[in-house]
Amino acid sequence: MKVTWVLPGGEEVVADVKEGVNMMEAAVANNVAGIQGECGGSLSCATCHVHVDGDWLEKTGEKGDFEEAMLDMADGEVTGASRLSCQITASNELDGIRLMVPEAF
Repeated sequence: MKVTWVLPGGEEVVADVKEGVNMMEAAVANNVAGIQGECGGSLSCATCHVHVDGDWLEKTGEKGDFEEAMLDMADGEVTGASRLSCQITASNELDGIRLMVPEAF
């Protein structure tokens, strides 16, 4: 499946991601600036914060309570479209998803 990360300056990183891989792992593997994934996807940091494009937000599922709490620690503006990319798993229904990397404070 194809994923596009839009960086704060408008530059795009496009990559093919295998089904079952989470978006944080895919971002780190593709050197997406602004995504660190320091905790390795264990929901103990917020260094994989992204904004999901509105067309895709509903398809990524609901945020859990713990994810909501971790977003309070996220760098960059937290909005209704904010997600931790480690909690979004690549699937055929997400083919073409666009994720915006928020500008760090």
